[in-house]
Amino acid sequence: MASEDVKASESAVEKIVSLAEEAKLARQEIRPTSHAVISICKSLVAGGVAGGVSRTAVAPLERLKILLQVQNSHSIKYNGTISGLKYIWRTEGFKGLFKGNGTNCARIVPNSAVKFFSYEQASKGILYLYQQQTGNDAQLTPLLRLGAGACAGIIAMSATYPMDMVRGRITVQTEKSPYQYRGMVHALSTILREEGPRALYKGWLPSVIGVIPYVGLNFAVYESLKEWLVKTKPLGLVDDSTELGVVTRLACGAVAGTLGQTVAYPLDVVRRRMQMVGWKDAASIVTGDGRSKASLEYSGMIDTFRKTVRYEGFSALYKGLVPNSVKVVPSIAIAFVTYEQVKDLLGVEIRISD
Repeated sequence: MASEDVKASESAVEKIVSLAEEAKLARQEIRPTSHAVISICKSLVAGGVAGGVSRTAVAPLERLKILLQVQNSHSIKYNGTISGLKYIWRTEGFKGLFKGNGTNCARIVPNSAVKFFSYEQASKGILYLYQQQTGNDAQLTPLLRLGAGACAGIIAMSATYPMDMVRGRITVQTEKSPYQYRGMVHALSTILREEGPRALYKGWLPSVIGVIPYVGLNFAVYESLKEWLVKTKPLGLVDDSTELGVVTRLACGAVAGTLGQTVAYPLDVVRRRMQMVGWKDAASIVTGDGRSKASLEYSGMIDTFRKTVRYEGFSALYKGLVPNSVKVVPSIAIAFVTYEQVKDLLGVEIRISD
């Protein structure tokens, strides 16, 4: 999804934690010391491990989502989440549930690294311009941090987009596919040789456009939920303090993430379908077992929207939304727990080595 590569891929907890930590660094203008570098590396490792574990845990749902997004309407294999998972298990076995997950996990560390440093630089640049307008003692507002986060997300997504494009194609491969990519490197070299370098950025535009509704709505809903809970204190979820508990904040992040993904989801469907264009030996799920190649004839983002709605109806823009929504809560919970455990483990190791 557009939100996946910006969100990243992408969990609400990682965003909240990283934005808070990076904003603190940007406001205080901490110079990179050896301790700061070690701390950044620890955060990247913890985030990479947490992202890898959480994505692997929900990989079957992620693969099913992509298959539903690009499934040829002339040869529908399944419509629901349960029937889809059963079909994959029956035709491809256990390994089929995790196809494309390796490439998806490989994107985490470079994406997080680029996002981290892009956010720091964007924060400094935005803060400098803001101070020129309002005064030298001005600080980053939540809205400005949101803008810095969006810029960092776009830069990180763009830097690692070829890996996402390749992941999309590897994910939809089945045993009936006429030509098999043997892995990420083989897929990259094959696409470059047969389709040219521009092919690695097919679907990039809807991904960038999707940043606006996803990040904006995610931020607005999360902050609004927090404010409402603190004021009303429903069902005893909030005590007399103004701080929300970890579980409550996770719930707010899950609700905000789900709403943001739902609004931006049509752009994710369009992105995935555009990534399949020009694939000479496309997977059978895309070609409809040879019955029709209409899905491969998109000429751009608008044309993809138009033809999808015209031939499959408006609901086609939300194919795969159910498995995408189902994986939000477990993904966030697993990422959060793993992130904290790895951070504690790294902290212990560093203290011992000292």
